Amino acid sequence: MDHPHAGAAELARMDDLAATWSATADGRATFLGCYRLMTGSMVAAVGERGFADPDWVDRLLVRFAEYYFAALRAYDSDPAAAPAVWRLAHDSCREPRWELQRLLLGINAHINVDLPLTVEDLLAPEWPALAPDGRARRHADYLAVNDIIGATADAVQDTVLEPAVPLLRVADVLLGRADEILLSRLLFRWRDRAWENAVALIEAPDAVARAAVVRAIEDDALTTADAILLTDGPLSLLRLLQDPR
Repeated sequence: MDHPHAGAAELARMDDLAATWSATADGRATFLGCYRLMTGSMVAAVGERGFADPDWVDRLLVRFAEYYFAALRAYDSDPAAAPAVWRLAHDSCREPRWELQRLLLGINAHINVDLPLTVEDLLAPEWPALAPDGRARRHADYLAVNDIIGATADAVQDTVLEPAVPLLRVADVLLGRADEILLSRLLFRWRDRAWENAVALIEAPDAVARAAVVRAIEDDALTTADAILLTDGPLSLLRLLQDPR
């Protein structure tokens, strides 16, 4: 690979930040704990799985993390300068919120906004020259990540959410794997939408059209954040989990 295990450097940054946030009881540790577990699984998988192009997956992993850290730097410097959906996610960590809300707000910002931009960054330069089977291989590698997400969902609940929300241990006993499947299904649907939005960005005929796609992506993510924050009542989060469009 051109960038062997480049994601390991991102893991080290996450570990340093997680240690700081844990020591200061910073609520942003909830999402970071989930993201660190997922990234750790991905770094291991790049060297172990049969991806068609492991180097491409590794670069996707690193570029994705760069968007997270860039939004974090912007927020810490001047919250108003951060992307609106990330501002909501980080602000929620300074307010009384459920840990599940904090987690979902971070996932919403990272998958629904950062991920399509990440995929566009990697695919746009090669897209016109990629034959249909080449595009299909890229998409297949992208979808293979879902298996890793699904396998990590248990660990996210056991090591990140349940220590903060003991009631979830009861849900885990009562529901078995149903609650992890629900979370995985949400992430899969959002990742499908992120790919579709990335292709829309790449195929936009001009800068004006691309800007319109970006605005639509951001607006959709803000609508999703409203549902997570229960802006329209508690049923909005339940509807989101049941039908995560």
